Amino acid sequence: MSKDGAMTPNPPPLKANVDQPITLSPYSSALVQSVKTIPDQPKPDENTKLTVSQTVSFMAIAYEKVRNAIEYREDHLIRRAAIERILRRRLAMNASGKGESENLLRELTWARYFPNGSLDEDDIDHVQNIIDKYLLLRKVVVTGRDNNIKKYLYDFFIDMLTCEIEETLSPSTTFRDASFNYFLYQTLRQKIHIEELTEEQKDAYFLVALEKAYRKSDSSYQRYHLFTTFYKPLSEYTPEELANFTSKLPQIFKRIDDMIKNPYVERLQKFAKKQLPPYLILFEIMKDKKGKVDDIFKSRALLWNEVDLTCREKYQQASSKLKTLAFKSLIYIFVTKMLFAIILEYPVSLWLYNEVHWSSIAINSLFPPILMMIIVLFFKLPGDDNTQRIYYRIIDIIDSNKEFETTKVMNLTSKSKIKKPVLVFGFTIFYTLTFFITLFLIHEILLLLSFNIISQLLFVFFVSVITFFSYRIKQVVNEYRLISKEQILTPLIDFFFMPILSLGKFFSTQLGRLNFFIVIFDFIIEAPFKLIIEVVEEWISFVKARKEEIA
Repeated sequence: MSKDGAMTPNPPPLKANVDQPITLSPYSSALVQSVKTIPDQPKPDENTKLTVSQTVSFMAIAYEKVRNAIEYREDHLIRRAAIERILRRRLAMNASGKGESENLLRELTWARYFPNGSLDEDDIDHVQNIIDKYLLLRKVVVTGRDNNIKKYLYDFFIDMLTCEIEETLSPSTTFRDASFNYFLYQTLRQKIHIEELTEEQKDAYFLVALEKAYRKSDSSYQRYHLFTTFYKPLSEYTPEELANFTSKLPQIFKRIDDMIKNPYVERLQKFAKKQLPPYLILFEIMKDKKGKVDDIFKSRALLWNEVDLTCREKYQQASSKLKTLAFKSLIYIFVTKMLFAIILEYPVSLWLYNEVHWSSIAINSLFPPILMMIIVLFFKLPGDDNTQRIYYRIIDIIDSNKEFETTKVMNLTSKSKIKKPVLVFGFTIFYTLTFFITLFLIHEILLLLSFNIISQLLFVFFVSVITFFSYRIKQVVNEYRLISKEQILTPLIDFFFMPILSLGKFFSTQLGRLNFFIVIFDFIIEAPFKLIIEVVEEWISFVKARKEEIA
């Protein structure tokens, strides 16, 4: 142990003999075999592969970078969102969808959502078959229904279609993630008991929770993965099967959404999130050491070396990702919210008060990014003691001893909902008062700085949104932290920051839907811009063909 109390990383204080072999559980053995059989990404046919111009790609990549900066989304969800955006635009111009597969894959290749030359005519044909079947099925299901129901069903079909296209084009990643998710489900499901639910109901809600906690799926992927858990992907049904299945789809879609919105899911999601760190490290080792997992998982010494190395790499990556996310969040907030609000502050203040306080505009412009920088500086990465806890937990997970899987750690009952209602009521009143206390203190401070009411509202708006995004970024730091230690001053800090955090969540989720820049990009800029790119590529291809003729 070092002078500051930190534990030295090597060697680990092993609880058992380092040479004692690990006997894998049936779930672990099945996962190892599953990962070893993951097929490599198929290589495209050299004669039919889809290639695009580097010049065109530069333009498309630049556009997508700007477009994605104004819509905060997890990195692994950006490609599916791009597929949806492109399909909606193209289907608005070509409702039949005929020939749109090649256009879709070409646009995705332009922006390097898929590497240049990684797709071919087989992919084009496969995706076109999926599009054709979905559009035909959507027409049959939607026809003759109320407009609201039509929109609901249309959006559900688009979600399913875009998810199936992306997973079809990346089969290796899809298979691997499904295997990891199933392993999580099998090793954790028995640790949960919910008195009011049957085992089938609990397991279904836990699947939804894993979609949110582990896969970090958006609503589109939650819908798709739940559907494909109980049924085949829609494109795999034969016409005869669909004849009897089509009429059931609206009810199935409704049940899936009810499962996603069930209040138990949120509580199960919190439970799952606390269990994830050792699984994330375990899965990373399996991805990186695909051919050596048998040897690694049978030796405690080899396993420790891999866990120690992987954890340190992930901590370092988390530090880099923290800075990147902070920068991306600032860009997103500035472009979508701050810029609009700052432009609004000057004319409204002039109109209502016949004067403008440039100091308040300067503070509203500069204080929020400075606040985020300060908050991020206080984030602390996990250390060696966390690595050791992850190592021991991984042994518990993969070992044949069933104690880990069968030990109940979450027990929900109806009694927990009505426990000490008087105290709950009192705490609710007290919590509500924190809003007024915090906002009153901010109001008094800003009055001393000569802020008018408009500037004060904008200040609260900026600070709350920044605080909420900082909280979301903090989850990156805690992603690999098995046990989160609460600091002495945490309750006091929470007292003042929870109201601001709650306001920030409201502004980001509710008002975030009113993102005028997204509307401008999607409905005014994107269509003509992509048309220009298409014309440029055709011109480049034409010139290239003429040069080849001369040669």
